[in-house]
Amino acid sequence: MVPELTVTDFARSLDFYQRILGFHLRVRREDPDFAYLCLGEAQLMLEAYHPQGWNVAALAPPLGRGINLQIEVDSLTPLLDSLAANQIGLYRKVKESRYLIGETEACQREFLVQDPDGYLLRFSEFIGEEPAG
Repeated sequence: MVPELTVTDFARSLDFYQRILGFHLRVRREDPDFAYLCLGEAQLMLEAYHPQGWNVAALAPPLGRGINLQIEVDSLTPLLDSLAANQIGLYRKVKESRYLIGETEACQREFLVQDPDGYLLRFSEFIGEEPAG
């Protein structure tokens, strides 16, 4: 699944995802502005808001209410350093979470941050697995 996010300021969003979060550009189109981005195995698309877009209702900030996008990364540290250097606050601070998978617990560190339009991004770093108990 590759989510496509409608954004209100394409240049600002593209800068946020590329420069601050480290996504790489895979495809770029104009009229309307569009980008297909990758970070490791994670992929997402950005499209500038335009009247002919797939807009089911009026857009009101924060965009993406009711959804968060989990993006798995090898390490949270570079992201946290870049966000701090760019004075971007976290929506939720780093915490360790455990998820039961059968008879095993998967452990990960995660934090949440909002992009310029308010889309909620949850970055997670896998720590390991251990028997549930």
